Amino acid sequence: MSRGARTRPEGSEQALSEAYDTALLDLDGVVYAGGAAIDHAVDALAAARAGGMRLAYVTNNALRPPDAVAAHLTELGIPAEPSDVVTSAQAVARLIAGQVPEGSRVLVIGGEGLRIALRERGLEPVESADDDPAAVVQGYGGPELPWGRLAEACYAIARGVPWFASNTDLTIPSARGIAPGNGAAVEVVRIATGAEPQVAGKPLPPMHRETILRTGARRPLVVGDRLDTDIEGAFNGEVDSLLVLTGVTDAAQLLAAPPQHRPTYVDADLRGLLTGQPEITRTGDGFRCGGWTATAGVAQLELTGDGTALDGLRALCAAAWTSGGEQPCRLSADKALARLGL
Repeated sequence: MSRGARTRPEGSEQALSEAYDTALLDLDGVVYAGGAAIDHAVDALAAARAGGMRLAYVTNNALRPPDAVAAHLTELGIPAEPSDVVTSAQAVARLIAGQVPEGSRVLVIGGEGLRIALRERGLEPVESADDDPAAVVQGYGGPELPWGRLAEACYAIARGVPWFASNTDLTIPSARGIAPGNGAAVEVVRIATGAEPQVAGKPLPPMHRETILRTGARRPLVVGDRLDTDIEGAFNGEVDSLLVLTGVTDAAQLLAAPPQHRPTYVDADLRGLLTGQPEITRTGDGFRCGGWTATAGVAQLELTGDGTALDGLRALCAAAWTSGGEQPCRLSADKALARLGL
């Protein structure tokens, strides 16, 4: 994949599950939300697996260890082993282990997933800034994370202890809507201390390295719902990506995406793995996908024709991304998206 400014989603004559050897799947907002499987996810993943595609589950959520994630997926009807799961806790533990002596104490602000990952790297999790930690690590600790845990991080960081974060996602999808993620808690510590953490999770290289080391993928496809983590992580790792519209990203955000947030493919949900992707062609001063033609007008994106909403969105992506070039498109898309029901 080119690191230049993508000007349109790509087409694929093959089903994506045949064109790529491994799907690197985000979990929250892609496979499940609030613990329940997203519509069509179970059947789509079963079909992709039956066709020979390897499925790996790559999550910035550091709360649960891989065996718990695998058990949850299996309960949902998606058979998985702990080795199929890669977490930001594993990535940040490897990052820390490369900078402190083996056996070092690490102050943990987060859940059991972080503690298990640290022990795997020969590090000792501790609970207090007074335990003489060599590092502080912060990961998502669930909705009941006590405020005092953030204070412990601040005490240690103020003493000069290096600070690491599993990820900085500001939000996380839940069954009731969008909730604060680990990034929101990281901001609290940053404001209180003035320090900056070393971050391991998507979209940064430590997470991509961890994923490739653990999966051995040769032609991976990143599948996610977030532009600023999943899609940017694929861009940084120079691999292709599929954005599904089942999580936090909506159509308007997609159209306004800067180059590093533009996915290779766009689909409604995980059924997109099982199909090819339509070609988008240039026609005059516009772009055609299916029965739709999108153009960039003086002040807004314009859409003519008829067809599926997804094809209309893909055509609009081409018009918006070409108009924006290396910058986000500033043209209004309200009328065009309203016509598509998006």
